[in-house]
Amino acid sequence: MMDFALLLLALWAVAGSVSPQAAGSCPERLLGDERGRTCPRPCKTDGDCGNKRQCLCDGQCGLSCVAPGRPCPWPLPPSDNSETRLLSPTHSFSALLEVRCNPGFTLPNGLDATIRRCQGDRQWSGDEPICTATQPSSPPFAQTCPVPDEVIDTFSIQGNAAVGTSIHYSCLSGADIVGSSENFCQDNQTWQYPHPICKQVYCLSPREVDQGYVVAVQKTEYEVGFDIHYLCKKNFLLDGPQKVTCLSNGSWSAPPPFCRARCLIPAGRSRVTIGGVKRWPFDVTDAMVPHGENVTFYCNHPRKQCNLAATQTCFDGKLQPPACYLEPTWLQYKLFPHRLVSEIGECEPGDVE
Repeated sequence: MMDFALLLLALWAVAGSVSPQAAGSCPERLLGDERGRTCPRPCKTDGDCGNKRQCLCDGQCGLSCVAPGRPCPWPLPPSDNSETRLLSPTHSFSALLEVRCNPGFTLPNGLDATIRRCQGDRQWSGDEPICTATQPSSPPFAQTCPVPDEVIDTFSIQGNAAVGTSIHYSCLSGADIVGSSENFCQDNQTWQYPHPICKQVYCLSPREVDQGYVVAVQKTEYEVGFDIHYLCKKNFLLDGPQKVTCLSNGSWSAPPPFCRARCLIPAGRSRVTIGGVKRWPFDVTDAMVPHGENVTFYCNHPRKQCNLAATQTCFDGKLQPPACYLEPTWLQYKLFPHRLVSEIGECEPGDVE
């Protein structure tokens, strides 16, 4: 039974190490004590990380920017009381290894084996396992309460099932428990309470996005791990996540995005600077800029023959010229184009008040 439980734990850990884009959640893993470690930079998607890093589940650190190919130390120094072997093809991030005590030795928690995980900080989880000699007075077989396979497949169980001890349940899916999260093995080798169940979790349908589309099967509720994609209509810019995922707590990984409108450049007879280039508005497609674009206008100095730059930002269809900006008249534009404020020299730093 111990080997079977360790195998299930290993399979569960491997399943939890895939990209959050595929898994949709980041369940806390209990492979050794990870407290006190240095966590990599947190993230929500791969876009939050550098070119060589991905947003992956990293144990109790949660979603973190890690380099999946970075290895942990291997082989480890040999021990007289235990044997160490890899459970994964490589010793890089999320790989698992088993430390098994030699016959006659056990770990401090009474087990004869433990699993360690290669973390994002390139260290194996938990402290170095120490196997010590088994006490001769310990009975060879302790009386236990039976734990059905369906319970092992559904829960992470802390503690052991020996008579006179308690166990604690945690849903492997991260869902809430229906029933008692603790149970006590009684003297007659029966449990004090019935085994609990894991609550089925769903996410409600997210709100619609104005000027946008939801790319998903239309349902009233979505299963954990389900992805919804968003697209904006032509000439609108997506502001927010392109994809959200249903999490194990029944919420979406991010609020829905917005589809932001373009802005009409509020100048016709004066050049403005867009993206570092000075341009006439009529030379810009539709004389419009996308949401979030900065537009620099030029204002006349109140006493000197030079211009002052003032920048405004397009926000969802609204772009106001700065208060100091004056649109040239038609005669100024036609008869004296070289004297327009946008065409004269810029003011010196000391001229700016």
